[in-house]
Amino acid sequence: MAHHASAKKRIRRNARRFEINHSRMGRIRTSVKKVEMAIAAGDQAAAKDAFKAAMPELMRGRSKGILHANTVSRKISRLNARIKAMPA
Repeated sequence: MAHHASAKKRIRRNARRFEINHSRMGRIRTSVKKVEMAIAAGDQAAAKDAFKAAMPELMRGRSKGILHANTVSRKISRLNARIKAMPA
């Protein structure tokens, strides 16, 4: 148990950040899943639209320190490659 004010404040702050980070990760996962579902359905137009919506979410996660920069770059690159490989 925390015995001084700064430790108590740290506990409160960590709990707040946990909620924010987890909700942000959920949004990222959902947006990436929408792209993957559109790719699986074979709809290139929908996949492109979903990809355009997912990119800012991934970049925001990167800038906020939730995801590593290389992880975001790899995910974006692989999703884009899968979209481009789809038959038009």
